[in-house]
Amino acid sequence: MLGSFLGVLFDGVAYGSLLFLISVGLSVTMGLMNFVNLAHGAFAMIGGYLCVLLMSRLDMPFLATLPVVFLAVALIGAALERTLYRRLHRAGHLDQVLFSIGLTLMAVAAATYVWGPGQQPVRLPGFLRGQMHVAGVDLGIYRLFLIGLVVAATLALQFLMTKTRFGARIRASVDNQAAAAGLGIPVDQVFVLTFALGAGLAGLGGAVGIDVLGLDPTFPIKYMVYFLLVVAVGGAGSIKGSLLAALLLGIFDVAGKYYVPEAGAFIIYGLMLVLLLFFPDGLSGKKA
Repeated sequence: MLGSFLGVLFDGVAYGSLLFLISVGLSVTMGLMNFVNLAHGAFAMIGGYLCVLLMSRLDMPFLATLPVVFLAVALIGAALERTLYRRLHRAGHLDQVLFSIGLTLMAVAAATYVWGPGQQPVRLPGFLRGQMHVAGVDLGIYRLFLIGLVVAATLALQFLMTKTRFGARIRASVDNQAAAAGLGIPVDQVFVLTFALGAGLAGLGGAVGIDVLGLDPTFPIKYMVYFLLVVAVGGAGSIKGSLLAALLLGIFDVAGKYYVPEAGAFIIYGLMLVLLLFFPDGLSGKKA
């Protein structure tokens, strides 16, 4: 029983880590830029398909595709922010929601047309396959890799936002755009780089998540609610809050499907209601 519980806990942490990697970009854009981007899952889907394309057409190793995917999706995000999203920065949230949902549906249709409706396979390198036997528990090597990747990404993001000049510029631009511009801060450039960072992280999450979440054209719609739950429960703009929320949701979702499969997704929705009742502004104390 103990080994089974630890195994479920480990899988839940790995799953939650993946949710965080994809969702943290949405948390940043919603919390720092005050932009509701429901097309965030489309960037993750693009990252997944780009990873598959690089591996199948160019025969690139899986790990070598990851930095390429991050940079490529970040550039796509920057281009879309400059050409489309910037027009809605000062629009109401309803306009942003309608626009981003429309963009999501367009991405789903385009992916279906190009790659078809089926699931896409991914070839993991041999050293990331299999399991490790630790203290009587079988731990998936790839899931250990996911957890390590998220730990590194979280530390890097926290350092970027709190210890660098760029992070200070982001906070200043969010607090008062006019004052920040008056001090010589290029607010437009700060916002486009922030949006690109969020898109790149989503693309990276989509690439490393193929083996766990799967990849098909319905991906942005299928997991949209999960990404929003992480932001709502964790608090928009909070890296630590999003991480804690993602881990909680991942653990309870995996445990619920393992121990009470008949309950389905009710477990995480019930957890969300309980958490928001006690933490209406999110675990970080910031309003989503």
